[in-house]
Amino acid sequence: MAKAASKNAKIKDAKASAEAKNWTKVIRAVRSPKTGAYTFKEAIVHKDKVKEYLAN
Repeated sequence: MAKAASKNAKIKDAKASAEAKNWTKVIRAVRSPKTGAYTFKEAIVHKDKVKEYLAN
């Protein structure tokens, strides 16, 4: 039989998943000055800072 998870583990996982929902993966297309081809930059950004990240 499998070992049952403790209550503390379940609470800790719930807090971690709630915190993880505040982050967003942002993919940005950047044009190369030499070739003109696009490359993609990925970043994990807090949901409140997405517009600031894309503005830079």
